[in-house]
Amino acid sequence: MRLCVVDGANVVGSRPDGWWKDRAGAARRLHESLLTGDTSYDVIVLVLEGAAKGGVRAGRDGHVLTVHAPKDGDATITAEARAAVERGDVVTVITADRLLGSSVNAVGASVMSPSWLLDQL
Repeated sequence: MRLCVVDGANVVGSRPDGWWKDRAGAARRLHESLLTGDTSYDVIVLVLEGAAKGGVRAGRDGHVLTVHAPKDGDATITAEARAAVERGDVVTVITADRLLGSSVNAVGASVMSPSWLLDQL
């Protein structure tokens, strides 16, 4: 299975569109784009943290699974990527965070930038 793990905070933060005024609304817009966008992934895991969690309920909605990070979004993203790789999935993580990118590369996932994802949507 092809699985994509999205660093919601990093993707939302990649566009200066006023997201900081309404983090929950920005997360909701990203979720809607992931639902309707044309990607080649079987499942997209959207990881949200902090105030952004108020914009989208945790759980599955079509091919998008929203996960609320209990504390640290990076740790949750790495755990999601690791579990998927261990199941045998081909995993891509969407983030521009270099440290997170190194962590997910170490568990066997590849990394693409937020702009790459947004161009797909």
